[in-house]
Amino acid sequence: MRKWRAILEKDKTLKEWARVLKPGGRLFMGDIVIDPNQARVEGNIIKFIAFQKDSDVRDGLRLLAKLCKVNIVPSASVTGPLSCPELRDVTFFLFLTAPVAAHKIGRAGYRDLALSAWRATQAILDGIEQGNSRIIGLGLGAATTIAVVEIDARAVRTYHAGDSMILVTGQRGKIKYQTISHSPVAYAVEAGLVHTDDAIYHEDRHLISNMIGSGDMRVEIGPRLTLAPRDTVVVASDGLFDNLQVQEIVAIVRSGPLVAAGTELVARCRARMLEFSEQRPHKPDDLSFILYRPDPT
Repeated sequence: MRKWRAILEKDKTLKEWARVLKPGGRLFMGDIVIDPNQARVEGNIIKFIAFQKDSDVRDGLRLLAKLCKVNIVPSASVTGPLSCPELRDVTFFLFLTAPVAAHKIGRAGYRDLALSAWRATQAILDGIEQGNSRIIGLGLGAATTIAVVEIDARAVRTYHAGDSMILVTGQRGKIKYQTISHSPVAYAVEAGLVHTDDAIYHEDRHLISNMIGSGDMRVEIGPRLTLAPRDTVVVASDGLFDNLQVQEIVAIVRSGPLVAAGTELVARCRARMLEFSEQRPHKPDDLSFILYRPDPT
């Protein structure tokens, strides 16, 4: 049987790597060898991968580093036998962290962790798709926007469609993450065509290019973030961000009790909505938001 030998190049994607694993061949990566029947990738999901019998956790990390094209430098405490010799149906991120997680919590625990994370993502996307289909099915031309934050301990991931926004800020007011609204004005701000402070006054700020209730609806999935003990997450409709500047919101929510911060946001937005002023934002609208902060302990 003809054999194939290949070295995974830095610019290869997971899909290209899957093509390298041809029938009867082997993929050689330094001192780690994987037979084609020991690994299968579908898109960004690793359906199955088995490590060599005597691999330790550092061997697993070396393999993942080459497959995922990243530089992994484990600390000295990460050592010992690989408790999880195989993985099934894991996402790209979980595939990257699998050896360390499996080493710490064992094979059964990691399998449950991987499946629960994948199912959470699928449940969120399926729910949004179902909602979109139902709104379209009404035949009324109705539409809405959505913003979702998946939280697992201090790990978070965002999902949104439209101009409902998600913001993560540190205790000192540093903006660690902010979603980009699906709107012409937001894209203009990102392109440097409109200044951030001017966007809230723009005459077209009410226009959006993506929404629930459209056949072309798309869901933007953000990166996986790790929250610091005193970070604050804000999930809100445009009624908040169209009446308060981002720095105003950050100044209110970055520290102190969340109930007090929420009360202050409502009071300021209500005042802005009820009283027109050329010196400050004013847009009568509905208002909904969620504030979240991880337990510092």
